[in-house]
Amino acid sequence: MSTSDSNSPAHEPTDTDAGLGQQIRDISEVPAIEVITTGAVHLMSAAAVKVGLADDPDAEELKDLDEARKLITALAGLVTAAAPEIGSQHAGPLRDGLRSLQLAFREASLIPDEPGKGPGEKFTGPVN
Repeated sequence: MSTSDSNSPAHEPTDTDAGLGQQIRDISEVPAIEVITTGAVHLMSAAAVKVGLADDPDAEELKDLDEARKLITALAGLVTAAAPEIGSQHAGPLRDGLRSLQLAFREASLIPDEPGKGPGEKFTGPVN
C-alpha cells in the first residue's frame, strides 16, 4: 500500500533546485588537483591560526594546540596520500607549508613530543 499522500504537495522545481544544479555543474568542471590543493590550503590556514601564527592581536587567544594537532595530522595525511596524484609541482609547496606548521607546533608546545610523535609525523616521519 504505497500510495502517494494526497495532502502532500507535489515537488515542483524551484530556483534553489536550479541553483543546486548549477553548483553541481560548476564543481564538475574543477580539476581534482585544484580541489585537493584548496582543501590542503584550508587545513593549513586553520592549523596556522590554531598554532598561534595568526596575524592578529588576539593570536595568542586563538591558539589551541589540541586542535592544531588534529589539523596538522589531517593535512599530513592528505598531502602524503595526494602527492603521487598531484605531482611534485603541487606537493612540494604543500610539504614545505606542512613542515613549517610542524616546526611551529613544536616551538609552541610547552612539552615537546618525542621525535616521530609530533602532529602528522606518522605520515611524514620525524621533523627537525
